[in-house]
Amino acid sequence: MALINQFLQAQQRFQNLLLSKAGVVGVGVGYKNSDTGESDELSLVALVEQKKPLAAIREEDIVPQEVEGAKTDVVEVGVIRAQTARDRFRPTIPAGISVAHPMVTAGTLGCFVYDDAGNMYILSNNHVLSNSNDALIGDRILQPGPADGGENPKDTIALLHRYAQISYTDDNVVGDPNPVIGKEEPEPDPTPNPDPTPIPDRPTTPTNPGSGGDGCAAFIISFADTLAKMNDPEASVQVVKASSVPTKFDPIDPTPIQAQAAIPQNGLDAAIARVLTTDAFNFNTDIVKIGKVTGTRPPTLGMRVRKYGRTTEYTEGTVTLINATIDVAYSTLIGRRTARFTGQVMTTGMSAGGDSGSLIVAGDSQDAVGLLFAGSGAATIFTPIERVLSKLKVKINPNA
Repeated sequence: MALINQFLQAQQRFQNLLLSKAGVVGVGVGYKNSDTGESDELSLVALVEQKKPLAAIREEDIVPQEVEGAKTDVVEVGVIRAQTARDRFRPTIPAGISVAHPMVTAGTLGCFVYDDAGNMYILSNNHVLSNSNDALIGDRILQPGPADGGENPKDTIALLHRYAQISYTDDNVVGDPNPVIGKEEPEPDPTPNPDPTPIPDRPTTPTNPGSGGDGCAAFIISFADTLAKMNDPEASVQVVKASSVPTKFDPIDPTPIQAQAAIPQNGLDAAIARVLTTDAFNFNTDIVKIGKVTGTRPPTLGMRVRKYGRTTEYTEGTVTLINATIDVAYSTLIGRRTARFTGQVMTTGMSAGGDSGSLIVAGDSQDAVGLLFAGSGAATIFTPIERVLSKLKVKINPNA
């Protein structure tokens, strides 16, 4: 510790001198040759955009081998730029960044998943990749999403492959409310749908699958006491009124209860898109600032969780409710519609519009626990991950 303090003091004295040298973009304390892992010897490290031969550097710009007894090192880091999840990532495309169907504003690439044959897919929400049921299998998926400058077809990175259909509260559903729409097996050589907007009378600008114009479904908690516990008068969470969820039933008239029982019960909002094989880019399975997810586990009350998403990027939260029943508002081609979800999980506020599709990861491990699909400033809603993977017949670990 005393030795580290000596180098920290040396940094304080000589940092400005080193930063004044051409090409030096940063200074810190680290191990000598830390960029190659060759030493555990402490040094004062100068970060440069590009390493050059001594003969190509002006004498006044050469980093000395030591300053007042403190050895130095030079590490090449390239040009350091501020980068956000809304950028166009090329050639390497990680998880946690902006993606969307061409008719959706923007959502988040949650993670990469695999089928039994080892084919790779993007995992996100139905309302991000499938435009809330209004897309066709084979439609293009853009990175970044249209709201972040994504252009169709130039920014195509994947093709819509499968999605769990969403059933709305006014649908007359018999059987599974979330039938899987799409291909059971991938085509050997996928090609984009030549017309990614084939539905008649489709709007010419991206639709917003939620509130705020940025691709996150709004939600309504179906039980009154939850909102009171949030104690947030600015929250966009609203208790459903008696017109849809009666707070008092007449024991003589069972009609309200029967009407509620007839509402389709969705289990998930999810979709996958098969990645394109091209020399223009490659896919990094790490989630930005989280890393590689290696397994799954069920969410539990009080669990600390985290995510990286298109809008709020890295955030953490705590699971506050399990087995929640929630009404979610969607914007569709025919207007605003509501879908009821059961068996969902709520956390403290850790997302905003556009974070839809983010993978929720345990705070103390690299295990995935859920797929984020809705939220407000006060709370975030996600579906347990095993339900999503099972429904879409994919897995996070290709070797599992």
